[in-house]
Amino acid sequence: MLVKTHGCALHGVDAIGITVEVHIDSGFKFYLVGLPDNAVKESQRRIESALKSIGLKMPGKRITVNLAPADIRKEGSAYDLGIALGILAASGQVKYNQFGQYIIMGELSLDGSLHPLKGSLSMALLALNKGYRGIVLPEASAREASVLTELEVFGAKNLSQVLRHFNGEEKMTPIKPEYNTIHQHLNNTDEVDFSDVVGQEGVKRAMEIAAAGGHNILMIGPPGAGKTMLAKRLPGILPKLELDESIETTKIHSVAGLVNQNMSTLVQRPFRHPHHTVSDVALVGGGGNPQPGEISLAHNGVLFLDELPEFKRSALEVLRQPMEDRKITISRAKFAVDFPANFMLVASMNPCPCGFFNHPDKKCICPDRSIQRYLSRVSGPLLDRIDLHIEVSPVPIREFGKGRKNDSSIEIRARVIAARQRQRYRLRKSNIKTNVEMSRGLINVHCELDLSASNLLHQAVDRLGLSARAYDKILKVSRTIADLAASESIQCEHIAEAVQYRSLDRSIWFSS
Repeated sequence: MLVKTHGCALHGVDAIGITVEVHIDSGFKFYLVGLPDNAVKESQRRIESALKSIGLKMPGKRITVNLAPADIRKEGSAYDLGIALGILAASGQVKYNQFGQYIIMGELSLDGSLHPLKGSLSMALLALNKGYRGIVLPEASAREASVLTELEVFGAKNLSQVLRHFNGEEKMTPIKPEYNTIHQHLNNTDEVDFSDVVGQEGVKRAMEIAAAGGHNILMIGPPGAGKTMLAKRLPGILPKLELDESIETTKIHSVAGLVNQNMSTLVQRPFRHPHHTVSDVALVGGGGNPQPGEISLAHNGVLFLDELPEFKRSALEVLRQPMEDRKITISRAKFAVDFPANFMLVASMNPCPCGFFNHPDKKCICPDRSIQRYLSRVSGPLLDRIDLHIEVSPVPIREFGKGRKNDSSIEIRARVIAARQRQRYRLRKSNIKTNVEMSRGLINVHCELDLSASNLLHQAVDRLGLSARAYDKILKVSRTIADLAASESIQCEHIAEAVQYRSLDRSIWFSS
């Protein structure tokens, strides 16, 4: 008898449909074909033990299991449940009536319980897009898939529960989504707040502009000036994830095995903070079976690189392509995988090895050549792709304890959201959401300048020797500053402020 069940394989952050075909005939042999890896091949032993533990048995016949299509390599142990159900149905031990309406995935323990798996949201999206009625997953992995309300998502504890469900003895209840409930409590979570920051008004203004337009930002200043403290507060002024963004972000984290089993989807924007010793693969993604790296894990959120010059040059240079294309491509001999990478880069660095070059009080002890060598670790093309360069000076001790009222993260976030709403309305026909994503053609349409503003910008470009890319960056930042000011047009003061945020283009950092 031939029985078919349905599963899927992960390809990047997406899933591909896999059909599990089980045929039982006379003889005594177990064949598993369809390009399985060793973890899939070992499923026979896990299934035999699981069946025995619940009072069933593996048929003493020739069993052929084919995982189709055969030209896609099957990896991992998540096919156990589908194969086991196929064997039981083909041997008449379970009713074969509804299997074709569901995607069935799960790794079996030797006692028949089900282990959690990666990528369950991607699998559920495949089931929804292919018209399946529902999906059966291990209970620990089903909650994140429940956000797809159009799909029946069943979470099973063990093989016995799945068998009773398909035999009609004890139906499982579909898991209800919890996305809205979690979002209601988002603002009640404890988080660091901009109201705690003393001074640094100029840096906080730059942070607000970066958050409003999705711009990349680099902070340069001495140790202890507050660069890391400010960076950690940036997610608190970003708009909360929308449903489509939440699903995109959860897919990536699910494939990487980083989703909390108690939550259906991610609701906080990611804040990734890799150490400067991170490898190229860990930052970009890759491996034999490509996995997302820190760049993709920061999708729809923030990638914070502290002590930027301390990162390997090769690791920094791979940032250039995803910063422009908003995705990263991992290529292998037989296939290529695209990972989303729409992130805000927030970086910080010292101005020299000792950290005190251009300090108002402390003297730098670094030789001129050492300063040049240190700054040159960050290449010009990478700096060119960072929209805002901001100098962070230490706050005098006398400023502490004065009790000045500072804007809270909630107040700043309200201004950021208002600016983003203006951008979304203006860019509604372009399928983008923020100013930083504008192409050259859209810049020409939405960043038109009057004569005085145009002359000011051209003077700044000539004096600073800026590139064409930096010219576009200034226009985008100016457009965001105008949005924060609720201005329909870009004025001279908006251009002037945007030019201030190109401090690393000035000769002061390279004239010593």
